[in-house]
Formats: sequence, structure tokens, C-alpha cells
Amino acid sequence: MGSRADVKAVRRHRVPAWWTDAKLGIFVHWTPASVPAFAPVDSEIGDLLARRDPGAMAWSPYAEWYQNSLRFPDSPAARFHAGHYPGRSYDSFIPEWEAGLAGWDPDGWAAGFAATGARYVVLVAKHHDGYCLWPTDVPNPNRPGFHSRRDVVGELAEAVRARGLRFGLYYSGGLDWTFNDRPIGSFGDLPAAQPRGGYVAYAEAHLRELIGRYRPSVLWNDISWPGSLQQLAGLLAGYYDTVPDGVVNDRFMPWSPLWELAKSPPGRRMLDLYSARSAVAKRGLVPPRPPLFDVRTPEYAVFDGVQPTPWECVRGMDKGFGHNRESTEDDFISRRDLVWSLADIAAKGGNLLLNVGPRGEDATIAEPQLRRLEWLARFTDTSGDALFATRPWVHPQGVAEGGVEIRYTTRDTTVFAFLRLLGPDRGKDPVATRSLTLSEVRATPMTEVATLDGRPLAWAPTPTGIRVEPLEALSSELPLVVALRHVEAG
Repeated sequence: MGSRADVKAVRRHRVPAWWTDAKLGIFVHWTPASVPAFAPVDSEIGDLLARRDPGAMAWSPYAEWYQNSLRFPDSPAARFHAGHYPGRSYDSFIPEWEAGLAGWDPDGWAAGFAATGARYVVLVAKHHDGYCLWPTDVPNPNRPGFHSRRDVVGELAEAVRARGLRFGLYYSGGLDWTFNDRPIGSFGDLPAAQPRGGYVAYAEAHLRELIGRYRPSVLWNDISWPGSLQQLAGLLAGYYDTVPDGVVNDRFMPWSPLWELAKSPPGRRMLDLYSARSAVAKRGLVPPRPPLFDVRTPEYAVFDGVQPTPWECVRGMDKGFGHNRESTEDDFISRRDLVWSLADIAAKGGNLLLNVGPRGEDATIAEPQLRRLEWLARFTDTSGDALFATRPWVHPQGVAEGGVEIRYTTRDTTVFAFLRLLGPDRGKDPVATRSLTLSEVRATPMTEVATLDGRPLAWAPTPTGIRVEPLEALSSELPLVVALRHVEAG
């Protein structure tokens, strides 16, 4: 059990420079649900929450929520399951998932992740289904031996660290369907679905085991935390003692008596109203701010500007996190949006935590996801110097004449400008090279303007900013990056 001193100590913890410098991380959702690998692709999660429908999650686009979706007889997942796996339980997918490990290549995964320029990898060690991806010594009283015999966590940690990346772990502290399998139709169902009783000690024992055994650089909890604030503070204080430069996300909302009030019909309606309004206002899922955390984690949402606290946008490549066979190319993020999203988030001081959802039957990463990893690798290979270890500039974003969108980052005495044409030109050939004025920037006697590889660019100071003549044509597909040294904010 923690103390008030632990609460104060945890609140004094500061996000380490390695995380702030990272800009890009890889999330990995790989559960037994990736064997059926099904979720409807009609809606995004923010749209579902915005409807205030008490059964919205029956249509969840998250394939890793397959087990919950099956609890709604009319859901798309239930209909799919009846047609493809009649009479089978969710647990029957576990042997198939474990058999797929025979061909797993953790070193190959790590190499692909490192090539993107990512600085850290976060693996889901236990999702809401309660199945553990490591041979835990903590017994599950409801599902004996409910864990992988192979140390998936340890093997991936070793492979990732061998490539120079940090390794982190996700743990579902707020939900475990082996302890509480209440159907979750909306945000308002979460208080009643969260396990209590013996689960509190079970979850704490799991996290302490994961911390002691694997020393994760990121501790990424989900939904909430079943213990009290002081119990949580003791756990996190122990984590920081073990991993002083570790990072904790913002989903450790501790249990309090208010959770009991939230189980009432009025409380449920209030939570659904809150989640709907938040989804509309923030265009995605933004967790409520807990009392103890290091970084904020908006889900499928990006903040409009620089934030006072460190943050990362967490999202899948398609509309969910687990592998989903229903996703077509139109459901995946485009190259244009993917690379611009990374630049946009970096300009606002955040990180992009991009998810990979491997296949369950053979432990491989599907081609549409591999292609997007390759897009990131090519982009960061040429533009990484303007992304990694940068900070937001005074003006994180701007617009130039002719429909040119701009994002700014900075390091030391250099400001980096990412330039692309706005959306209407999407899909057309790049326009001819032309000069443009960066109205957010002012020249000094020492100003230099160049490409990232050091080729000087023609430029001139003007009363409204610095006028630059790029060497390459601008397009709406991939941004062009300009390095401006010794400039001032306009």
C-alpha cells in the first residue's frame, strides 16, 4: 500500500528527454482475437461514442474487442461468428494463436519497426480478454494457465532493444473479462464492468512482475486502475525506482467511491453524455485526466495546438488496433495523411504511437501494414532530422499563398518548415517550382536557408516574411522540408 508521500513523489516525476525526443513509437496489439480478425468497418470509434447509443460498442471497429461484441446477439461480430465459427468459444482461438508462434520472427519485427525511425515499441501484454503474453507466475483463479507458454514479452523486448529501441508494455488494468464479463455497450457501462475484489491484488501482482522481469521504459495502462489512489501511487513509485527514466500514460484513473455512484442509471447516462460531447468536441477519444500520469494519450485524435503536458496520439493504421480482415485499402490511412500526421504531431510537441496488428494464425504482419511501415521508413530517412529530437516552434503551423500548408519544428538555432499543398490538389501531379513567403519567419543578419541535405536555397527577406524558392516542386502527397537557420518569429 502506498502513502501520501508516494503520491507527492510520483507527481514530481518528469518525462525523460528520450521520450520527448522520440516523436514516433510502434504499438502492437496481438491477441487471440487476431485469429477470427473481424470487426465492422462502417464507423470510427469517435463517431460511435458521439451517438449516445447505449449499445454502440456492439458495432465497435476494434477487432480486439471481438469477445465483447459477441455478447450482443445482433452485432455484426455475433453474426460473423455464427456463420464462420458456430458453437465455438472465444477461448478456442487460443491454441490457434499459440500454434502461429512457430513461425514468429521477433527479430524481423524489430528490424521493420526500427527502420521506420521509431524510438520505442509498446506491446500489449494483457488486453481485456485477460490472456497474458508471458508465462506469468501470478495464477488466474478463474482461468488456470491462461497465458502463453512462450515468453512473447521477453523475446520481443530482447529483439527490440537489440535494435536500439526502448521497450514498453501495455496492460489492461481496468478490464479483465476472466473476472468480469459484463457486456459493454457504451462508456457508461465501464464502471459496472470493472473487476474489483481479488482482481485488485491480481492486477498489482501482474504489474509488479512485469516491471521486475522486463523493466519496461513505458508503462501503458488502459481504461482505469482497480485500486485506490494511494495503492496506485505505491505501485508507480516502485516503478520509477526500478526504471527512473520510465514513462506512465494517463489511463491509470484510480478507483474511488464515485465509481459506485456511476453504476446507477443516472450515472450511466451522465457518462454516456460526457463521452459523446467529448468525442464531438475533440474529434476522437481523449481519456479523462487522472491524478497521476506523465503523458496524455488521445486516441484517433490530435490536439489543435501545442499542449502544456507531453502527449502522444495513439491510433491504428485502419479503424482499429487488432488485425481486421474486413479492412480494405480505403479503410487504412493514406500515405499522404500518415506522413503529414507525423509532422503535424511533432510540430505540436507530441509523439505518434502507431499500431501494428499482426495476424493471429501465423504471427506475420499483413502487407497493407508493412507498406505503411515502409512509407514511414522512406519519409524519416529523408526528413527525420526535422522530426526527431525537435521541439515545437513559436508558430507550430501556418499557411502560405497558393494553398500551401506549413508545420514548424525547431532544434537549437534551426527552424524546420514542412510544406505541402492543401487537399484540393490531392492526386494530381506536383505543381511547378515556385517561390512562397513564410509569413511566420523573419530574417536576421545570420540567416541561412537550405534543404535538409545542405543545398542552399534562394531566398529574400520581405516586409511580410522570408520568401523562399524551393528546389523541388511542391505536392499535396509528400511534404517538402526547408531548414531555416538563425531566424526569428514573425
